[in-house]
Amino acid sequence: MDTILQVFQQEWALRALIASTMVGLTCGVLGCFIVLRNMALIGDALSHAILPGVVFAFMIVGYSVVGFFTGSVIAGLLAAVIITWIQQRVKTKNDAAIGIVFTAMFSIGVMGISWISRNEGVHLDLKDFLFGNVLGVANQDLILSGLVTVFVLYSIVLLYRPLFVTTFQPIIAQTMGFKVERMHYFLMLLLSFAVVAALQTVGVILVVAMLITPAATALLLAERLPWVLGIAGLIGLLSAVLGLYLAIEFETTPGPAMAVVATLFYLMAVFFSPKKGLLGQTIRKRRLQQRIQAEDFLKQSLKLEQREQLNKSNLQENLGFSRRVFGRIQSLLRRKGLLDNDGYHLTTEGRKEANRLVRAHRLWETYLVDQMGLSAENIHEEAERYEHLLTEDLLDEVEAELGYPTIDPHGSPIPRKAVRPERSLLSLAKNDHGRIALKQIDEHITAQLWQLGVLPDTEFVMRQLDSDFVEIEQEDRHIRISKSLAGKVSVASREQEATT
Repeated sequence: MDTILQVFQQEWALRALIASTMVGLTCGVLGCFIVLRNMALIGDALSHAILPGVVFAFMIVGYSVVGFFTGSVIAGLLAAVIITWIQQRVKTKNDAAIGIVFTAMFSIGVMGISWISRNEGVHLDLKDFLFGNVLGVANQDLILSGLVTVFVLYSIVLLYRPLFVTTFQPIIAQTMGFKVERMHYFLMLLLSFAVVAALQTVGVILVVAMLITPAATALLLAERLPWVLGIAGLIGLLSAVLGLYLAIEFETTPGPAMAVVATLFYLMAVFFSPKKGLLGQTIRKRRLQQRIQAEDFLKQSLKLEQREQLNKSNLQENLGFSRRVFGRIQSLLRRKGLLDNDGYHLTTEGRKEANRLVRAHRLWETYLVDQMGLSAENIHEEAERYEHLLTEDLLDEVEAELGYPTIDPHGSPIPRKAVRPERSLLSLAKNDHGRIALKQIDEHITAQLWQLGVLPDTEFVMRQLDSDFVEIEQEDRHIRISKSLAGKVSVASREQEATT
C-alpha cells in the first residue's frame, strides 16, 4: 500500500488517475443511453471507426492531440452517418450495416498506421491506440478529457428531457415536437467525444467495455433513469480507478484491468442485485414456494375438517410433505394465528383464508369451463396452479364475469366472499374496548381507515354511538367514523385479542 501511495504521488501517475476518473465517469453516464437505445454495437463501431481520422490527422498536422481529436470526431460522425444511411436506404440488416462500416474503417486505419509507422522518425504505436496507454497521459490529454467530460455531462443535464423521451418513446417524442433524428446524431457526437477521450486510457477495443458494462450493471441495480445514470457514473469511475490501481500493483496493462474490474462489478450485480439478481430471484422463488405450501396446508385442513377426517396423519399424507417441511409450515401458520396449538385445526382467520383459496380454485375451474371451453375433467391441475396467483380484485372480476355462480363444474359449492365482518365496529357497545383487526375484508376499507387516522392492530374504546356515526378513542385521539363504514370495519375476535 505504501508503494502504491508513493507511486500516485508522482506526476505521471496522478495524471493517469485523473484521466481514468474522468473517462470512467463520462463513459458510465453516456453508456446508459447507448444501452437503453440498443446501440451497444454502434458504440463498438465508432470506437473502431475513429482510426482513419487519427491517420489523416497525423498526415495533415503531425503528432497533435487537438488534431487527433478533430480527425477522430469527424471519422466517428462520418461512420454514424454512413451506418444510418445504409440502415434507412439500403436493404441490409441493421447489425450487418454496422459491421460492414466499422470493419472497413478500422481496417483502413490499421493499414494507415502500419504504413506511416514505417517512415523514419514516426512514433505511432498501433498497440497504444488499440489498448490505450494511460501511463503516458500528457497535460494536453488531461485538458482534452476534462473538456469532453464537462461538455458531455452538461449536455446530458441540459437535454435530459428530450434524451429521455426520444430514448423510451420516439414516436411520442415526434408528436411533442422533438427532433428524434437530430437527437440521434447529437448522441453520436457525444459518443465520438467520449471514445476519443478514452482513446489514451483504454483504447479503441476496450472503450466499449467502459461504455456498456457500467450501464448494464446500473440497470440491474435501479429502475429510475436518474438513479441509473448516477450509479453507472460511479461504477465507471470506480472501475477506472481500481483498474489503474491493480495495473500498477500487478504490473499489467491498465486498459484491460479497467475492463475486468467493470465486469466484476457486473457479475456482483448479476448475483446480488435485490430485484434482478440471481440470489434475489432464488429467495423470492423459495418464499413463493413456502407460501404455496402454507396455502395448500390450510386448504387440505379445511377439506379434511369438512369430511370429519382431520388428524395429523391424514393431513400429512394428503399434502405429501416431508416431516421437516410439514413442521416448518406448521410453525409458520401458528405464528400467523391461522392454526390452533395442536398444529392442524384452523382458527377463525385460518378458516377464512382456506375458504378464500377454495373460492379461487373453484371460480377458476368455472371460468376455464364456461369461458374457455375446457372439459371439467382436465381443469383441476390448472386451477391448482393458479389459485395461488389470483388476486382478490381479479377474482372479483372473474366472479362478476361468470354471473356470481354458486357451484363449480364438479357440483361443489363456491364459497362467497364475505361482505360483512364477523365482528364489526357496530357490534360494540359504548365504553367497550376493542382492537382494529390487522386485516380487513376489503383493502379499500383499510385505505379509508388510514385516511381517518385509524391505525390497524391498535386498541380503542367506543365512546359514542349516534344515528349517523360512531366515535372511538384511539391513542388519546377521538375519531368519528360513518356508520356505513363502521359496519364494514373488522374488529379482532376474542381469541385474536387473547393471542395478542
